[in-house]
Amino acid sequence: MKLYAASFAVCGAILLAQATRDFLTADEVDQIRLTAQEPVARLTLYSTFARLRVDLIKSAIEQKKPGRSGLIHDTLEDYTKIIEAIDTVTDDALKRNAKLDEAIPVVIKAEEETLADLQKIEESDPSDLNRYKFALVTAIETTQDSLELFKVDLAERRKSVVTRDAEEKKQRETMMTPDAAKARAEEAKKKADSETKQKRKAPTLRRKGERPPEQQP
Repeated sequence: MKLYAASFAVCGAILLAQATRDFLTADEVDQIRLTAQEPVARLTLYSTFARLRVDLIKSAIEQKKPGRSGLIHDTLEDYTKIIEAIDTVTDDALKRNAKLDEAIPVVIKAEEETLADLQKIEESDPSDLNRYKFALVTAIETTQDSLELFKVDLAERRKSVVTRDAEEKKQRETMMTPDAAKARAEEAKKKADSETKQKRKAPTLRRKGERPPEQQP
């Protein structure tokens, strides 16, 4: 019984570690935080990180070391999350009308290269492919979807993003309970009242009761 309990505890710890594992390294997080706050810089860095993940996977497949299946699986999942982060950053930037002209060709080039490499890996049918095939297929499909979006005209993609955001907002409001809707309306009213109070009259040097020059006799 103790053995089963211990095994269950170990499995739980592994699942928790997988659930909380960050898809970026500590160094990459620092790079994003310190040098890539603007969307163009962030997209460029994410593209580099994606390329590094695929290079790591290719290296692992070539070396055929013990335990490589787990490494490849986890790296594929991290790669997929990076591609998803690229799409999220792009959509958020488009909603704010940020300029992304410099980043688009960088992302397209990186994703075309990584997609080609991932497809070659699938076609080569490694001996342990069954252990990470789902993660590989997911990575390929996610990259294909992302690449397709980046080849769409930016104006069209921005329009689509804004429309989708508005629909999601409307759906959230529709699903709100009456109390939640009332609270939100009250909060909006308080905000509007606060903004109105802040709009004070321009300061004047006239004394109390003194009329402006154009109203004086």
